[in-house]
Amino acid sequence: MKKFITEDFLLSNDFAKTLYHQYAKDLPIIDYHCHLSPQDIANNRQFENITKVWLEGDHYKWRAMRALGIDEKYITGNGSDEDKFKQWAYAVPYTLRNPLYHWTHLELKRYFGVDELLTEDSATSVYKKCNDIVASPSHNTRNLLTNMKVEVVCTTDDPIDSLEHHQKIRKDKFTTTILPTFRPDKAYAVENPTTYIAYLEKLSAVSGIEVTSFDKLIAALENRVEFFHAQGCKLSDHGLEQLYFPENKQAHNISTLFGKLQKKENLSTSEIQFFKYSVLIELGRMYHKKNWTQQYHLGALRNTNERMLRILGPDTGFDSIGDFSQSVALSKFLNELDSTNQLAKTILYNLNPGDNEVMGTMIGNFNDGSTKGKIQFGSAWWFLDQKDGMEKQINALSNLGLLSCFIGMLTDSRSFLSYPRHEYFRRILCNLIGKDVANGELPEDEKWLGKIVSDICYYNAKNYFKF
Repeated sequence: MKKFITEDFLLSNDFAKTLYHQYAKDLPIIDYHCHLSPQDIANNRQFENITKVWLEGDHYKWRAMRALGIDEKYITGNGSDEDKFKQWAYAVPYTLRNPLYHWTHLELKRYFGVDELLTEDSATSVYKKCNDIVASPSHNTRNLLTNMKVEVVCTTDDPIDSLEHHQKIRKDKFTTTILPTFRPDKAYAVENPTTYIAYLEKLSAVSGIEVTSFDKLIAALENRVEFFHAQGCKLSDHGLEQLYFPENKQAHNISTLFGKLQKKENLSTSEIQFFKYSVLIELGRMYHKKNWTQQYHLGALRNTNERMLRILGPDTGFDSIGDFSQSVALSKFLNELDSTNQLAKTILYNLNPGDNEVMGTMIGNFNDGSTKGKIQFGSAWWFLDQKDGMEKQINALSNLGLLSCFIGMLTDSRSFLSYPRHEYFRRILCNLIGKDVANGELPEDEKWLGKIVSDICYYNAKNYFKF
């Protein structure tokens, strides 16, 4: 059988092949948003087997296995690591046309040199070969990053985090720069007052500011922004259904709402939204002051299966695309920050593909000439980071903005084996441009188009973040 992952995988014409091999393939990777474990990097974890590095925490794979009727014992349960791998191998052929099929074989080839297709029949031999390699120093966490030419990694960290692992990594002078990202979602997660007040107690302890009022909350968060900044942080990130903007700001009093939370009283929907808005606006001003980039991941409908949430907890594969209204409140939120010239560099990610054109036009409203691509339409995210989703995001950005200003791909992953997703993105990008050339829609100017490709894959992000 012909090899599946060839040198020209996804590249449909000669110009696309030239763009990829000459201008994209060998560039370093800037992974400005991911969920890798700083502790694993600090400790230079050596994984016991491929199941530990490949299947743990990967809810993409878990969802596919459940769809095939595979028992939870072999997904998140107490099945042996070898049995879990074999069940995944059984599942892989049935993931055809899902990005998991492409990612699986790219990862096997790039990290383990495995060219054969992963199936139930090949599972035992592939498991043994990969485990022999995983056990070698070449596949500890730091070498997994180095070998894939990962130049910068931005992890995702709560404001109460000590960042001790980042400090150890920096002290070790690891060649890949590992930086924290400020993710304050719990600082405005007021849906459950009891949980929220418990979080504020932890925030009080790490900041040295007793959070007894809304003003003290903002002061404590600013204290943590200062701490993160001192540790090299240059980005924040927020996971939200949508951004909020109150039509009548006099309808609620933020001090009164904070008092209700202190008494562990539930807030109404409009009160919750007003509280979130109030915290996020103050945070936005802090980010601008520090010249950070703020990221907003919008549109996920999370923890939809309450039974499985009780059994397995969050982030286990029971989230989906939501159909929240985005444009009006988002534009007003950004406008409030911009009206006082306090709008930081911003990346907007949508999970609903129906919002592609909304985001493609929204970014143009707040680009002010101060920074190239100041407001970014973020790379196709989560359920959209597959071939069709990436192409649609790239096309919407191309049609409504400037693709040439795009800062490109990120992994948004918990797995150290996810870096071929950058290769996947680069091949898709080069193929789209190559098709335009073949169709006569772009001139066959290798030098010019090669520069555009290189910028999107690496140089735009390098210049934008100034790591």
